[in-house]
Amino acid sequence: MMRLPWFGFHAPSSVGEAARILAAEGPDAMLIAGGTDLLPNMKRRHQTPKTLVSLRHVQALRRSSNGIGLTLGSGMTLSEVVATPAVRENYRALWEAAAQIATPQLRNMGTLGGNLCLDTRCTYYNQNHEWRKAIDFCMKKDGEICWVATASKRCLAMSSTDTAPALIALGATATLVSAGAEREVALADLYRNDGIDYLTRRPDEIVTEVRLPDAAGWASSYWKLRRRGAFDFPVLGVAAAVKRAKDGTVEDARIVLGAVASRPLVIEAAKALLGRKLDDEAIAAAGAAAGSRAKPMDNADLDLYWRKGVVGAFVGYALGQIRGDDMSAARVRIARHELRAVA
Repeated sequence: MMRLPWFGFHAPSSVGEAARILAAEGPDAMLIAGGTDLLPNMKRRHQTPKTLVSLRHVQALRRSSNGIGLTLGSGMTLSEVVATPAVRENYRALWEAAAQIATPQLRNMGTLGGNLCLDTRCTYYNQNHEWRKAIDFCMKKDGEICWVATASKRCLAMSSTDTAPALIALGATATLVSAGAEREVALADLYRNDGIDYLTRRPDEIVTEVRLPDAAGWASSYWKLRRRGAFDFPVLGVAAAVKRAKDGTVEDARIVLGAVASRPLVIEAAKALLGRKLDDEAIAAAGAAAGSRAKPMDNADLDLYWRKGVVGAFVGYALGQIRGDDMSAARVRIARHELRAVA
């Protein structure tokens, strides 16, 4: 049986109190919200914080506001995000991403902020302590070699958050609060392409909210590839957002890939759509451009060459849905998930 290590525990009731505790405890403290990723990692000794600072009772983090755009508190559970009408109606990519995370039980516990800060994953890392010890550990934890690419000077564990690619495609920003300051960053700037040091968030900072711009004129979609139709982390995620003029010409577009690098990968493939109608030729061009940029590594349970080969097709599925094609049957057949209005 895998047991949790010993740790201290704080349960503040405000963001300010949580920030002060983080500052006082230093780098040996970690935040916990739903705990759906952190607690299993602690049992496997991936993380061994001396102190946990719970955000569960900070009600300010569980609020949303809908005006020009939408603001979502980082403490909202994923189920609450899925149940928010403004998300489902105006920010479809985020709704689809959140609805496909794990299982209903885990979505009831896991939070938006937790998914954004999700630890990177790798075949050689996400194992129990004894398994990792048998291979002399890995660069990400306790070892010196990245077993994905033994000559690599950095860890190649992959980003497995579903909500981040969707939110980046939607142009979201994140607010980070520490004991003495507050700052807002474009969500894409929250990440580094480094499997170990994958967040630009400092240890004393709390992601408090996500702000989405006005969605007028935009349509979006998120497609996820995984071995099973539920529970699994993505081995490929595709988020696309497109703004079209009244005549159907693409005025702006964003495509973001997940699970192909240590950070969500913003790709230039969207430029292939600008000034064009969203026809089959334009979609194929965007898919081909995306496929050429994606460089998944051998750090998941499906063949990396196959994962790279289907990137263009999944971009096509996302853009086809945005165009207005009925993709429900394809989603069940290929993505192994049927999305419903109530998760």
